[in-house]
Amino acid sequence: MSGIGEHVKLSTEEFVKEAIEIVSRAESRGVKLRILGACAIYIHSMHEQRAINIYRSLGRFTSSGALFTDLDLMAYSKQRKDVIKFFEEELKFKYDPLIKALFSGKRLIYFHPQNLYHVDVFFDVLEFNHDVYFGKEPGKGRLELDNPTISLADLVLEKLQITKINLKDLVDLAVLFRAHDICGQDIHKECIDGNHIATILSDDWGFWYDATSNLGKLTKFLEEKQREGLLDNSDVEDVKWKTGKLMELIDRTPKTKNWIKRSKIGTSKPWYREVEEVVR
Repeated sequence: MSGIGEHVKLSTEEFVKEAIEIVSRAESRGVKLRILGACAIYIHSMHEQRAINIYRSLGRFTSSGALFTDLDLMAYSKQRKDVIKFFEEELKFKYDPLIKALFSGKRLIYFHPQNLYHVDVFFDVLEFNHDVYFGKEPGKGRLELDNPTISLADLVLEKLQITKINLKDLVDLAVLFRAHDICGQDIHKECIDGNHIATILSDDWGFWYDATSNLGKLTKFLEEKQREGLLDNSDVEDVKWKTGKLMELIDRTPKTKNWIKRSKIGTSKPWYREVEEVVR
């Protein structure tokens, strides 16, 4: 059986097509599934070739050309039984019995019938270094904001919550910002809702600390790659302008009492959750 951590055994185009088809088939049955992570960023950025070129320029692809290790999906816990039925009875995916027994309320792991890739299904919230919430039931959450992926703002938060951000995550952020504008008022699916991001961070000092630190790391990373001749000036300046605009929104958004209270403690105490990898 294809294991966790292995690359998808399909071309990028084939895998993206399958991912979109899974969401579409689930939607036709009233089951809300939305794509997360690198696959979602790729799908949402395919319209902007300069953004897609960043993947190759900065080494997001592996030597074999593989871009993805799995398919990550978000679902509502109110539809957990429907999600299980969809994957096991209709798609005939194999499940991980240990994960199903221990974490089925929060997460399920499925394997493609031909072992071409595995699927992580998360419910309601991404619980990693910090939490990104989506709601618990259809019509009352954030999954309906976009299709087939989660919203752009949630994609940004998904990446910014990583305390020890790595090369692939920085590249993903660069692609995402290169392909989309930051919007403060005229919100639509093809712009990043900066106000939502700023509001979430205004109530959580630890999340704010890591998110703003990561935006700074992204700028330094891009400038370094620019000096190495791997990125065009126009690409770097575009991303820097957008991250600067986002930082302005974050800075001027009033902070809550919770944020202010936690800010006085700072980094003298842990401000993020340690994350353990799930191993089969």
